[in-house]
Amino acid sequence: MNAKKIALIGLMTAVTCVLGPVSFPLPISPVPISLGALGILLATYLLGMKWGTLSCLVYLLLGLAGLPVFTGFSGGLGKVLGPTGGYLLGYIFLSLLAGFFVGKWPSKWPLHMVGMLLGTAVMYLFGTLWLAYLVKRSFAEALWIGVIPYIPADLIKIAVTLSLGGPVRKRLIKAGLTV
Repeated sequence: MNAKKIALIGLMTAVTCVLGPVSFPLPISPVPISLGALGILLATYLLGMKWGTLSCLVYLLLGLAGLPVFTGFSGGLGKVLGPTGGYLLGYIFLSLLAGFFVGKWPSKWPLHMVGMLLGTAVMYLFGTLWLAYLVKRSFAEALWIGVIPYIPADLIKIAVTLSLGGPVRKRLIKAGLTV
């Protein structure tokens, strides 16, 4: 790891910290629509699996330490143990899966999209399991309040990542700054 990669990891962590608090509450769920996953997707798409996941972990640690980088400008252990905690943990797997597909097939954006979709599905799984446990609902009920309403927004996040991230990723690769 060199200074340029450290700077890129810091930059993408900062982007996620800026996007993460931006959220839109839904009246049917204790989980808001958040732009945090967009930050994770962008970081992973631009930095690859290893460095993107490191950026994700730094973001999560900053939030866990109490910095207001999670939805609604919140942070701390209480947020991680709250209704969005499973989704926050799922960010790690979103980053790993999306990053794997980006790294394995660097010039095949349809496969990048598949990796992002699979990563999002695993993030949903962790979030749904935790939400069901926390609100004492069945898995199916938790799906209806914690996943189904969010699918269109997450599809938009993936489309934005592919369209914005593609040209930037090409430039970073050309400059030797990413995998």
